This record gives sequence, structure tokens and C-alpha cells, in this order.
Amino acid sequence: MKTFEKGNMVAVPSNAIVPERDAGKMPVLECIHLGIEFGGLKAVDDFNLTVGKTEIAGLIGPNGAGKTTVFNLLTKVYTPTHGTIMLNGQDTTGKSTVQINKMGVARTFQNIRLFTDMTVEDNVRVGLHNQVKYPTVSGMLRLPPFWKKEKEFHERAMDLLGIFGMQDMANVKAGNLPYGAQRRLEIVRALATDPKLLLLDEPAAGMNPNETAELMENIVKIRDEFQIAVMLIEHDMKLVMGICEGICVLNFGRVIAKGTAEQIQSNPEVIKAYLGNNSMEG
Repeated sequence: MKTFEKGNMVAVPSNAIVPERDAGKMPVLECIHLGIEFGGLKAVDDFNLTVGKTEIAGLIGPNGAGKTTVFNLLTKVYTPTHGTIMLNGQDTTGKSTVQINKMGVARTFQNIRLFTDMTVEDNVRVGLHNQVKYPTVSGMLRLPPFWKKEKEFHERAMDLLGIFGMQDMANVKAGNLPYGAQRRLEIVRALATDPKLLLLDEPAAGMNPNETAELMENIVKIRDEFQIAVMLIEHDMKLVMGICEGICVLNFGRVIAKGTAEQIQSNPEVIKAYLGNNSMEG
């Protein structure tokens, strides 16, 4: 398997660790005593995490540990019962899901959510909605500013599809794509919203080893080319340990460990709760 270079993790004044290249920069994400209860059950409790501006971060743990719930809190699908979420230094309290997306957070889902009857290109163009600048009347009357923007959208969509070599699929209906290609398209659509933080929920699910290796390369490429942070939930430990710089481990809604891949792999509590049943071979 290809080896990826990772940044050295260093401590910052908040007692968090971030890649050395991000030290001194505003973290893209800070979760402070974050939690949510459902009917008295603490699904996530006292969750604290800092993600550097260009970090590839991992969120791992057993099924039911609360990982996707954390993503739902970050994107305001759920409103936290307590705690604070800061995006690029801005408090997100009271923000809607749409506002959070415009603030720079995009995500994919465990269960693929594409517009299956729309073409691959049109799925990407949906993600470009944050960048619509021409007046409504131009769109209604199909005035020159509308067609200029449409040309720009087409070119931008094709550029984004090029990340995964999917330009030739632009006119294919999304629902007709192979499973792995649908996964990749969902990532491209998320990138189209121009995020500062990209949340990937089990991006390698259902992929074969070759597809997973290619995905790892593309996640690193996305981080490097777009200079954004990527946070992923994943059960494929080869992927997580191969590209994630900082890793946070959840169990029963609480953080049981944070650190580098080497620190997480040797942590007895993590091995007992998770890694012992989820070998590096799988």
C-alpha cells in the first residue's frame, strides 16, 4: 500500500493537537463540551475536538458509538443539547443546515444520497448553488449573464469531475453509475459547495481494495489542492491509519482517546473497545 506523508502533530494553546503546518492558524473546527440527549439517553457526551485548517482527521469507534450523530451535530441536522461548535472561529449556535453549508461545511452520507434521475454533471451543478451570483431576472429571461454563468458552471463541474476522472460520465444518469462511482460523485458534489471542512461518512464502504487505495490518494489530493480539512468516519483501518493525521475514538458517545495513528494503535483502551475486533487487515 502506498505510504502518505503526514504532518507532525503539535500541541496548541487549547491543549489540542494539530498538524504543525496549521499551528498558529485558526482551527477550522472546535467542538467544546458538545453533547446531545435523546429522551434522557446521552448519545454524545462532552465531545471535545479541534481540527486544524488542513488536517485529515479520523473519527472512529464501534457501531453505535455516536460518530454519525457527531456529523449530524456539526451540520445542524441535530441541535446540540449542550456545548459549542466553532467553525473558523465563528459560533454556529442557532444556525440552520443551509447556513452551516454556506459557512463552509459539506458532507457525504453512509447511505448514498444522489439525485438518481439527474445526470452526473447536474448532480455536481446542484452543489454549485452557493456560487449563484446573477440576478434572478437574468435566469428567468435567459439573458447573457445567465448563459455566461451557465458556461462557468459547466466548466467548474467538469473540473471537479476530473478529480476522479469522471468527465466521460457527465451525461450518465447518476442512478446508473456503479456503486463506487456513486460514492465518488457524492464527494465531488460536496466539493462543489466550496467547503472549508469536508465530512466523509464511511467513504470506502462497499469499495474493493483497489478503489479504496485510489480513494486514499484522492482524499490527500483534495486536501492538498483545495487546502481544506477533511474529517472522515471509517471502519477500514488501513485507510484511517494510512492518511489520518489526528484520530479521535468514540465509544458509547464519549471520547476515549485522541492522538496520532501510532498512539491510537497502541492505546489499550482503544484496542479493547474497538481495534481488537477490527483488525488492520479488514
